[in-house]
Amino acid sequence: MTTLAVILLLLAGALALAFVGVPLIVWTVALAALVAVGAATGVLGSVATAAAVVLLGPPALVLNVPALRRQLLSARLLTIFRRVLPPVSQTEREALEAGDTWWETDLFRGRPDWQRLLETRVTELSAEERSFIDNEVETLCAMLDEDRIVREDRDLSPAAWDYLRRERFFSLIIPRRYGGREFSSLAQSTVVAKISTRSLSAAVTVMVPNSLGPGELLLKYGTEAQKDYWLPRLADGREIPCFALTGPDVGSDAGSMPDYGVVCRGEHEGREVLGIRLNFSKRYITLAPVATVLGLAFRLHDPDHLLGERADIGITCALIPADHPGVRIGQRHFPMGLAFMNGPIEGEDVFIPLDWIIGGQTMAGRGWRMLVECLSVGRAISLPALGTAASKVAYRMTGAYARIRRQFKLPIGRFEGVQEAMARIGGGTYTLEAARVLTASAGDLGVRPSVVSAIAKYHMTERMRGIVNDAMDVHAGRAVIFGPRNYLGYAYQAVPVGITVEGANILTRSLMIYGQGAIRCHPYVFDEMEAARADDVAAFDRLLFSHLGYTVNRGVRAFLLGLTGARLARSPADGELAGYYRQLERMSAALAFVSDVAMARLGGDLKRRERLSARLGDVLSQLYLASAVLKYHHDGGRDEAELPYVRWALEQALFEIQRAFEGFFENFPGRFAGGALRWLVFPLGRPYRAPADRLGSEVARSMMTAGAARDRISADMYLGDGPEDAIGRMEATFALLERVEPVYERFLKAAARGELDGHTFEARLESARAQGVLGAEEAALVAEYEALRREAIATDVFEPSTLSPAGAGEAPRRADVA
Repeated sequence: MTTLAVILLLLAGALALAFVGVPLIVWTVALAALVAVGAATGVLGSVATAAAVVLLGPPALVLNVPALRRQLLSARLLTIFRRVLPPVSQTEREALEAGDTWWETDLFRGRPDWQRLLETRVTELSAEERSFIDNEVETLCAMLDEDRIVREDRDLSPAAWDYLRRERFFSLIIPRRYGGREFSSLAQSTVVAKISTRSLSAAVTVMVPNSLGPGELLLKYGTEAQKDYWLPRLADGREIPCFALTGPDVGSDAGSMPDYGVVCRGEHEGREVLGIRLNFSKRYITLAPVATVLGLAFRLHDPDHLLGERADIGITCALIPADHPGVRIGQRHFPMGLAFMNGPIEGEDVFIPLDWIIGGQTMAGRGWRMLVECLSVGRAISLPALGTAASKVAYRMTGAYARIRRQFKLPIGRFEGVQEAMARIGGGTYTLEAARVLTASAGDLGVRPSVVSAIAKYHMTERMRGIVNDAMDVHAGRAVIFGPRNYLGYAYQAVPVGITVEGANILTRSLMIYGQGAIRCHPYVFDEMEAARADDVAAFDRLLFSHLGYTVNRGVRAFLLGLTGARLARSPADGELAGYYRQLERMSAALAFVSDVAMARLGGDLKRRERLSARLGDVLSQLYLASAVLKYHHDGGRDEAELPYVRWALEQALFEIQRAFEGFFENFPGRFAGGALRWLVFPLGRPYRAPADRLGSEVARSMMTAGAARDRISADMYLGDGPEDAIGRMEATFALLERVEPVYERFLKAAARGELDGHTFEARLESARAQGVLGAEEAALVAEYEALRREAIATDVFEPSTLSPAGAGEAPRRADVA
C-alpha cells in the first residue's frame, strides 16, 4: 500500500509539473531531489539508488548541456526533420509570411488569455462615421430597389451611380489628404452591411473599390507619384477601379496564372521606353464593365535580362487605364441573383511602361505578396459584412413574420418545428454580428489577420447560407415569389456569390484555415522549418526541446481538464458564462496537443490530408467564433436579455468542436492512435450536446419580441421608408401588433367560440363591436392592423405582359450567354 501511495504521489507530482509547464531544468532538479529523498529515507536502497544515478544521470546531463545535446541528439534529429520537411513553394512561403496573427494564436496554443481579449477595445464609430451611416447611407438605401435592379434594369439607377460618386462611397479607405473619407475598418464593414440589407448588388458595387483593388494596393505599395495622381481621382469618382486577378484557369490557385508580361522596349507617348508587353485573359472581374482603370496581376518574364539576372521575375501588379490600346473591356457576366457589374477583361500585346507597375520597378515580382496581404481586407471586412447583413434581414423579418403569420389559429412562431429553425437564425445571427465587429476591429488595431480573415470568410458566408435557408423555410410561399415585396429571395439566389468569391469556400476550409494556422499560430513550427532550411543546429535544438515541453504540457492540460470537467481552467468572469470560458480553454488545449500529434505523425502529408486538417481548422474556427460571442456580450454590458442567444451560440460552437474532433479521431491513421487521442481529449466521454429545445424556444420568443436585444442584433439595418416598402411594411405591422395583440387575440377567440356573427372578417368585427366584445376604438385598431397584416403577408402578382421579355426588358440572347 505504501508503494502504491508513493507511485500515486509521484504521478500526481509529475502531472502537476507538466500541467504548469515547468522548464527542463526544474524537471531535472525535481527528479534528482526525488532520488535523494528516496535514498535518505530508505525507500531506495543503495543498489536502486546507484541504478537510478547510472540510468538517469547521463540522459539528464545530455539534455541539460546544450553543446552535448546538439551533438548527440539535435544534429541527428535535424537530418531526419529535413528529410520529412514538406516542400514549400515561393508562393506558399509568401502566403505564410503575409499578414499577421492575432487572437487566433492564443486559441491555437491552448492557453487563451481571456482577460486580454475582454480588454481589447473594439472600434467605436466616430461622429463623422455615425453621421454618414445614418444619413448618406440611409439616403442611398432609400434610392435602391433591388427587385428593379435585378429583374428589370440589371444595374443601379443613374441617380444611384451619381450619388455613389458624389458622396465618395468609393473612397472609404482613401486618406483625407487625397480627398477620401479615411473611415475605420468597422465603419467600412457597417456601411457595406447596411447597404446589403437593402441591395446586395449595390453593396458589392461599394465593397470592391474599398477592398482588394487599386486603392488598397496603391495605399500600401504605390509610389508617391502614383498616389498623388490616382488616389484623388479614385476618391471623387472620376475613376472607377477594378482588379483583374482570376481567369479561365485561375480561381483559388491565383499563383498559377497564365497571364504574362515580357520586359522589352516599346513605344509609349511617342518615344521608346523600357516596358512590358502583356497578354492576359481575365474573368469574374467586378466593376470591369464600367471601370476606367484596372489593376492587373500577371507573371513577369525578363528573357533578355533587361532588369537583372532573373528571367522569371514573378507575379507583378500594374495599373492600366481601361482605354489603353489593346485592352478589351466592357462585356458583362450575369451573376446569379444579383446585378452588379461584373465581366471579363482581355488584352493582346498591350505595351505599358515600367512605371505603371504598382510601386514602380522595385516592386516587380512582388505582386503575390501584395495580393495575399490585401486579400485579407476583403475576407475580414467585406464578405463578413455581406453575410451578416443577409442574416440580419432574415433574423428581424423572420421574427416579425413568425408572430404575424398565423396557422391553426396560432402565430407560426409558437410551433416547435418553426422554433427549431428560428433558433438557428437567432443564435447564428448573434454569432455573425459578434464576429463581424471583432474581426473588423482587428484592422483598426493595425492587424492584418490572415488566418482570422479566412475563418471569417468561410464560416460567416456558410452560416449565412444556413440562416437564409431557414428563413426561406419559415416564410415558405411568402419567400419564393419574386417581386418588390420579397426581402429574402435575392439573398437566397445570391448565396453562391459569397461562397465563391475571394477564394472558394471548399478550399478556404480545407487548405487555408488550418494550413496557415498550424504554421503561423504555432509557437515553434515555422521557426523550426526556417532553422532546418538554414541548417542551424543551435536554433533547431533550442526550438525542438521547447516544442517538446510545450507538447507535453498541452497534452497533460487537455487530459486533466477533461477529467475535471475543465474546473482547473481559468475564467475572467463569474456567473452563468464562467463555465463556457473554461470549456473553451479545455478545447483550446486539446487543439494544441492534437495538432502536435498530427504534425508529428503525418508530417508533410497533413497538408494533403485535407479532410483531417479541415476538421482541426473547424475546431480553431469555432473557438474563434465562440470567443467573439463572449466578447460581444461583454462589451454590450452583459444584458440578460441576450443570454439565450449567447448560450445557444456557445453550446452550438462546443458541439461543433466535439463533432470536428470526433471526425478527426475516427479518420486518423491507425485505429489505436485515433482511439488514444479520443480518450485523452474526452476521457469521460463526449460532454457536449446540441442546444436544448427549451433554449431554442427562448431564442425564438426573443426574436418575436420588440426590445433592446432584438434591436442590437439587427443594428444598422435599413428598416425601410414606411408601409410602402417591403421591410418597412413588415416593421409597421409588427410595431402595431405590439399595441393591438391583446385586443386582437380577444377578437379571434370570440370568433373561434362562435360568439360573433358573419362569415367575413369585416362582418365579425362589426359583430364584436356591436356586442361590446370590442370598443369602437379597439375595433378601429383591429381593422387597421388587419389591413396591414394582409399586406405584410401578401405576395406580388403581375399581369402576364409584365413578365414577358417586352415587359421585363430584353432577355439575354443565347449567343450572348454562350
